Amino acid sequence: MIVAFSVSPAGTAESDGGVSEAVAAAVRVVRESGLPHRTGSMFTEIEGEWDEVMDVVKRATDAAGENAARVGLVIKADIRPGYTGQLDAKIDRVESHLRDD
Repeated sequence: MIVAFSVSPAGTAESDGGVSEAVAAAVRVVRESGLPHRTGSMFTEIEGEWDEVMDVVKRATDAAGENAARVGLVIKADIRPGYTGQLDAKIDRVESHLRDD
């Protein structure tokens, strides 16, 4: 499965409303998980089996919320049993169609 998720801590000590330090803590958890992943400006994608992916999402959410009063979490999942390596393969398929133009 591939999960795209975004954490948004609220009530942090940063006066300008920025949450980059808290988000970095979440991304660190994802990177240390060893699972295939990609981080963009608004979402982090991670690929693996249900239990291992959801465990990483939980730990990343906990890390982001360590110094926050609350955390918003958005999750989108592509659950496709029997398929692996789709984090890049899905993009490669789209790119191949674009090259055909």
